[in-house]
Amino acid sequence: MQRTLSIIKPDAVKKNVIGEILSRFEKNGLKIVAMKYLHLSKDDAARFYIVHKDRPFYGELTDFMSSGPVVVSVLEGEDAVAKNRKLMGATNPKEAEKGTIRADFADSIDANAVHGSDSLENAKIEIDFFFNKLEIK
Repeated sequence: MQRTLSIIKPDAVKKNVIGEILSRFEKNGLKIVAMKYLHLSKDDAARFYIVHKDRPFYGELTDFMSSGPVVVSVLEGEDAVAKNRKLMGATNPKEAEKGTIRADFADSIDANAVHGSDSLENAKIEIDFFFNKLEIK
């Protein structure tokens, strides 16, 4: 069993599709073992996305991620990291496979509805950023 982090980003929260996205995780064998609804500050977003600090989109990304509430969850299941990434679809929704979360709910490469850990190592770091051990079932 693996655990991975998922964030439903401000654009998807604003569209009121939280339940539809969470349902896709559950219908595809991922169990939600922790969840929070919160509003990241610009500083929180900057610390979370620090791995991208030297990339040209870093400022826009942190502005976007602090622009409204997000839903952060820990998903658990067999091959959770890969399964979640497949459900999300390509980062650019125009390239995302039909029926993926980004193809169905994202507007652009910047407002792309969801974030998911890209490796087991990053999943642990990202989960620890948002949750303590008492908060995870």
